[in-house]
Amino acid sequence: MSSIEMIQIGPLAPHLNAMLQERHGAAALWEQEDWPGWLRENGGNVRVVATSARHGCSAAVIDALPKLEAIVSFGVGYDSIALDAARARGIQISNTPDVLNDCVADLALGLLIDAARGIAHGDRFVRAGRWLQGGFPLTTRVSGKRLGILGLGRIGEKVARRAAGFDMEIAYHNRRPREGAPWRHEPDLLKLAEWSDFLVVTCVGGPETEGLVSRQVIEALGPNGVLVNVSRGSVIDEEAMVAALRDGRLGAAGLDVFRDEPRVPPALLDMDNVVLAPHMASGTVETRGAMQALMLENLQAFLDTGKVLTPVV
Repeated sequence: MSSIEMIQIGPLAPHLNAMLQERHGAAALWEQEDWPGWLRENGGNVRVVATSARHGCSAAVIDALPKLEAIVSFGVGYDSIALDAARARGIQISNTPDVLNDCVADLALGLLIDAARGIAHGDRFVRAGRWLQGGFPLTTRVSGKRLGILGLGRIGEKVARRAAGFDMEIAYHNRRPREGAPWRHEPDLLKLAEWSDFLVVTCVGGPETEGLVSRQVIEALGPNGVLVNVSRGSVIDEEAMVAALRDGRLGAAGLDVFRDEPRVPPALLDMDNVVLAPHMASGTVETRGAMQALMLENLQAFLDTGKVLTPVV
């Protein structure tokens, strides 16, 4: 029987790949052409899966690993991991929360300001020489406006605290009120969208939030509203959003995530009222270093004690 005790679903940073392979003997599943067959031959003793929010871990992989005990993931999202299949067998799952909150919130505010004030549009305007033909169109003020937050978790709270510095009025939508939160809880997402000048999406992805920002919510935000998403592309009805932006029923959008990354709806590429980012919210040297460190700490803690440090609950 194979002696392999760890597999890695997909590639991470090259130095992290090397570290997992050299220190822990992690086998690179993405290099196997026939990975189901490879797992049948080599997965009998695998105790740990290393992965990321991007690569996840499917039920098929979990089912092929009879001795699997832990899934250690790089990233905060876990909607790409088959949670039900893992939990049914008591398999621990860890992610890397908190260490990326500040950078994701920073980018959310950056996208909000850019979408409202047209910074990226203005950059293109100047570079194309269009300023020589006339002035830039007026844009939308940010300070003092109404901010709705969909998902007041760790990242949503950081967004709210930053927005307070812009004297914004803040309300949020969660399934239930956040204990101790100083901002108004709005139990009806449609009403939150109607009230908001800006709606920032920071909730978790997965089946429970699939299409939560529906056509109705987008239309409630309206022709002067700005939608910002640093969560998951699946949370927004992307087709409805594209149509609303095209037809003027939604004012603008700042988007770091998309339903079928890295493929972006072609219609968005020519829209000056949309800011597009390549899923870069946690993509700073400092944050990625902290995420890597926490992933490795989770792995070592499991190997030493049988328990991960930051379990997904």
